[in-house]
Amino acid sequence: MKASIVAHAVLLATTTAVLAAPPPQTTRRMLAQPEEIQGYACAKGYAFFYTDGHLQRCFVSRETAFGEIRVPQGSIINLLPDGRPQYVMLAHNTLVSGVNCSGDGLLGPAEGSVTTLYPSGKFKACYLVGNQRVQGVPCESGGFFHAIAGHDLPVEFYENGKFKSCLLSADYGDRHRGERFEQRPSSFLH
Repeated sequence: MKASIVAHAVLLATTTAVLAAPPPQTTRRMLAQPEEIQGYACAKGYAFFYTDGHLQRCFVSRETAFGEIRVPQGSIINLLPDGRPQYVMLAHNTLVSGVNCSGDGLLGPAEGSVTTLYPSGKFKACYLVGNQRVQGVPCESGGFFHAIAGHDLPVEFYENGKFKSCLLSADYGDRHRGERFEQRPSSFLH
């Protein structure tokens, strides 16, 4: 359990650090005005591109579809080199697939929690705003700073949308509050 918490904290810290400067295989370009790029409404300001010219990351200038979710204006979207969605840093707390996901941060979305997607565009994971019941499981709220301290995990879903795991906000079955609970794959995955 501790290794999983540390792995999530490292992933989030790395993602935040990556947003501060372009990765080695990308270039940064200043957009003088909002611009439609590969079907995404990128806001005025910096946008990042892979060396082949494909969009890697930008702030969105309006609410937009990103994979199978809707992201609010001002969010940061990040794409894989092949153009498929990877993650979004939400501009504010947002309802995604029935759960209230944490957005924004002290210094804006670039310092906030990450909401991840599968390459197919389906919702994969986010940090919750407040304790919530997710598909019947009592899950604890979370965020970047709690993850660094090792006290928190995102709520995760299988690619088919079924609940996968979270940190429990209350006793559930034979598990206790504060423990990681994982719904094992079963026939619902096929």
